[in-house]
Amino acid sequence: MKFLTRSLVALFLLSITAGLLVFAGGQIFWAVKEAQSDERPGRPQRERVFAVNVAVLEPVTIAPQITAYGRALSWRSTELRAVVSGALVGLSPDFRDGGSISEGQMVFEIDPAKFRSALVLAENALREAEVELSDARAAIALARTEVELAQKQLEPRRQAYERQQNLKERGVSTDADVENAALALFSAEQAVLNQQQALAQAQTRILRAEIAVDRQQTSVAEATRLLSETTVSAPFDGVVSNVTAIQGQLVSANEKLGDLIDPEALEVAFRLSNTRYGRLLDSEGNIRPLPVYIRYDLEDLPFALSGVIDRAGAVVGEGQTGRLVYARLSGAGVSILRPGDFLTVTVEESPLENVALVPASAVDSAGNMLVLGSEDRLEEVPVRILRRQADGVIIADAPFGREYVLALNPQIGKGIQVRPMRESDVAETAALPIPPAAPEMIVLDAARKAELLAFVESNQRMPAEAKARIMAQLSEPEVPRDIVARLEDRMAR
Repeated sequence: MKFLTRSLVALFLLSITAGLLVFAGGQIFWAVKEAQSDERPGRPQRERVFAVNVAVLEPVTIAPQITAYGRALSWRSTELRAVVSGALVGLSPDFRDGGSISEGQMVFEIDPAKFRSALVLAENALREAEVELSDARAAIALARTEVELAQKQLEPRRQAYERQQNLKERGVSTDADVENAALALFSAEQAVLNQQQALAQAQTRILRAEIAVDRQQTSVAEATRLLSETTVSAPFDGVVSNVTAIQGQLVSANEKLGDLIDPEALEVAFRLSNTRYGRLLDSEGNIRPLPVYIRYDLEDLPFALSGVIDRAGAVVGEGQTGRLVYARLSGAGVSILRPGDFLTVTVEESPLENVALVPASAVDSAGNMLVLGSEDRLEEVPVRILRRQADGVIIADAPFGREYVLALNPQIGKGIQVRPMRESDVAETAALPIPPAAPEMIVLDAARKAELLAFVESNQRMPAEAKARIMAQLSEPEVPRDIVARLEDRMAR
């Protein structure tokens, strides 16, 4: 009986344990199934709202800008050549690379001794030709007088011959008398002919003498020119480069000794694509004289120049595309530039009206942007992209007056509700500006400081103000590390 009671109790406990195990397994199964399910019974899902920066689309009139890169060129330069051969006996102290020469200043001189001698010989020959011309003119006067005398003697001889013929017809004169008169007439006519021939020769002599005088005058002028060209002077104010002349050097005719470049007659050449070049043309296909702005970085002192587009290149060039455009430079600071300097060029196009300038992040690649609709939900509107410049986009056909999203991202799109952050809200919640960090200072030893000071002082291209400021900083006990790094980088080039 006791065994039976224990068996029943054990069976009861086993049943209860099995039931509890089944109940626990069911709870675990339903918990896992509920966790894997997207539905949350009893918890309605709320719509996610994103905060976005917005601004108002306002119509403006803006002149688009084209940014390109080019190099400075000089449109006024000349080669300094020796016109005659000889030894260099004189050189200007400024005739060296980088030297400045004024207009009319002597650049170099070639030994003029042999050219002076040639001029003296040519002048003597000219005087001899002039004496010959005077003699010929005097001779022709005598020849004319002799012709007149011969013609005066001819008339009496003719009368005597006619008288003898009349006397013979009357039987008074003989045939011998007539023949003698005829011979005398023939002699007189021959004398006139000889004198006329002498007169013609005298006239020819004058012509030859005049030609000789002209020839000798040309020789004198040529000798004078060659003598004057032994000294070469600067045709304009400029800077000398590529000098190869040495005192006492023997040079040949037309030998190049250097170049003279006008540092203020500069222009910039830059290449534009066909699309950008087309924006510079007028309705007739001519390039417009649009203003350009030039930026040149010299050490830590960038400065800007102005100019105007002048012309386009005549040819495209082998292996090139687009067009090469030239612009004249003007304004203070042009003399600091040198041909070959790398410049940043900004061309200002004609103004565009009724357009908007928005950040590039506000428009997608298809030309769509997001604007605020009712209940702060986003709407997608198409716009027409006119220009892309820097970080902005110039658009047309925009819904002016409406607020648009400044920066698109994958989380937002058409129909999404957002929380707009306007400029006034951002200004209220903006933190205080962080002050700029002080430059790192280092201490230089005496040798290193002297080397840097010498480099700055010898730099002819650095403006005087920048040079004085940098030298003052280098003279301090502690010097900014970035200035030292820039100067040493320039010294290493």
